[in-house]
Amino acid sequence: MSDAVSRFPVTELEDLPEDLRARVGAIAEKSGFVPNIFRALGHRPAELRAFLDYHDALMERGDGLSKAERELVVVATSGANHCTYCVVAHGAILRIRAKDPELADRVSSNPWQVELDERGRAIVDLALALAQDSALFGEGDLEAARNAGLTDDEIWDVGAITALFAMSNRLAHLTALRPNPEFFLLGRVPR
Repeated sequence: MSDAVSRFPVTELEDLPEDLRARVGAIAEKSGFVPNIFRALGHRPAELRAFLDYHDALMERGDGLSKAERELVVVATSGANHCTYCVVAHGAILRIRAKDPELADRVSSNPWQVELDERGRAIVDLALALAQDSALFGEGDLEAARNAGLTDDEIWDVGAITALFAMSNRLAHLTALRPNPEFFLLGRVPR
């Protein structure tokens, strides 16, 4: 088994352009390591900037879905898309944000049957409907989400997060991106 982070070149933090070095450096300082996705995308700085901008616009919003609910979408759809990197990395973030050491594992392994409250179930079902066969996505999916209390703005967030991570999942597959070992342990012990 290879220890390579990616099939493609990776860029270390100190070799990133200054603006990206500052952005990724702040993440590394907070987490204690540089997530491999940034090293993998770093050899194409314009794409890394675009990815970070859209990621932050969706995942760091202060209104609508909670940060844990946003991570729930990522983990459910990444599990359905068989993306090890995103399941492991965002599973760690979901464990921390939801303050639940088991939720991410349950959601990633079987998002269709994991026990969730009505709102969580509606979020996951909506994300999976869009992730699995988007050509069949329609008014019935939207109506079910609205009936569970999701606003149109929250529905948009679920869809946009699902779409961004469909791209991210495919890039991880393309690159054979390996999760950082640190992600596996984060959030495992309740705080």
